[in-house]
Amino acid sequence: MTSSDRRTLTRLHLRDRVRALPGGDVVVHMVVFLLGAALIAVGLALIVLPGPLTIPPVLLGLAVWALEFTFAERLPARARVHADRANVAVRARPLRSAVVTGLGIALAIVAGVAVSRYELLAALR
Repeated sequence: MTSSDRRTLTRLHLRDRVRALPGGDVVVHMVVFLLGAALIAVGLALIVLPGPLTIPPVLLGLAVWALEFTFAERLPARARVHADRANVAVRARPLRSAVVTGLGIALAIVAGVAVSRYELLAALR
């Protein structure tokens, strides 16, 4: 590494400094993969554990992966396409969408009441 390269690398470019080491690319890929996977695992765990904010850790994990992996760069674009299609479908049939959403919420409430009233979770122990 020349002196001009050292001047362009600062503390903020830790990833570039690690990459300059022998085998540094593998280390960077592993760290980014493990950090992204940990964030996604936290988001998925929050689905079943009590607590809010299940989606932000998953999105943050995907954003971390997008720093290194090209497949993760494409995921938000694909999600955006699917969200746009869903939005068009909802706007085309608003009454149908409202009924389906209302039925889903009602079913979730009935399931919650059944679980608490009949102590279904206690029966699993």
